[in-house]
Amino acid sequence: MDATLVETFKKTALYCYKKFKAYQPLNVYWAEQGLMLFSEFRDGNVPADYDLLRPFKHALEMVPPGVRKVYLRSDTAGYFVELPRYCAEAKNERFGVVEFAVGVAVTEAFKMAVREVAEADWHPLLRKVKGKLVRTGQEYAKVCFVPSWVAGKKNGPVYRYLAIREPLEQQSLPGMEGQLTLPFPTMDWGEVKYKVTGIVTNRDLPADGLIWWYRERCGKSEEAHSIMKKDLAGGKLPSQLFGANAAWWQIMILAFNLNSAMKRLVLGESWINRRMKAVRFRLINLPGRVYERSRQILVRLAGGHPSNEILFEARRRMLCFCDSG
Repeated sequence: MDATLVETFKKTALYCYKKFKAYQPLNVYWAEQGLMLFSEFRDGNVPADYDLLRPFKHALEMVPPGVRKVYLRSDTAGYFVELPRYCAEAKNERFGVVEFAVGVAVTEAFKMAVREVAEADWHPLLRKVKGKLVRTGQEYAKVCFVPSWVAGKKNGPVYRYLAIREPLEQQSLPGMEGQLTLPFPTMDWGEVKYKVTGIVTNRDLPADGLIWWYRERCGKSEEAHSIMKKDLAGGKLPSQLFGANAAWWQIMILAFNLNSAMKRLVLGESWINRRMKAVRFRLINLPGRVYERSRQILVRLAGGHPSNEILFEARRRMLCFCDSG
């Protein structure tokens, strides 16, 4: 679950938190299938953490019957009391407990809990590169942090909090410590300033494995947003009317899901990760001659072109779907 900013110069658009005019759709993305389960077009001034539980419930209703287990990943916007509670307390009748990992707002209370972690309890975060584990420069630790919304029930679910710290490559110059404003939370350990982030989860995974699983959302989420806004023209809104732009966005979502389904079901595995530019170049924008004969419109392609077999196989697969339906 993630929101994205669609910058615009429409007169009726409102300013977002980054101080430019935009709309801010909220999207729930199905990572395994590359599909957008639910997308809600919103004004740019709507906070990213506003009313998240309702869209999440709608997205769960869109999940097909064969799916038995659901997991949720979200950035700090998802650190909204009702959402993790709903997931952890098995309030959904169909899926029960929804295991999740959500970014934590690094408040002063959370910083105090992080400060109490002993130095020996910080562990290096390792990344596997070409079969070898290498240091990332980051460290993680379990944090004993119990906010008021967690402490409200004696027999409630268990929430695990993790903190990740990373030393800044460029430390503050002497005398500049109080004048430097950074776009992310920081903490000082001695003379070293660290970037600090947090995760809350109800998953029973090793801490480092959980961190890497949580971070998998970043790349695919941003890629999906890029495809929606650039490849499929979701960022080129046609009107100053909110409703017209919302309709344009939903048409784009249909195109997004259709494109994803076509690549997986018809074109084959080698096409799944190809963006629309590659699909246009290799499959759509092909030279051909269109002519009419016997009340039929025919397209004649160049013989021996590499795309011909792809097109023929795609048609065979689509016919199989029609026959099975």
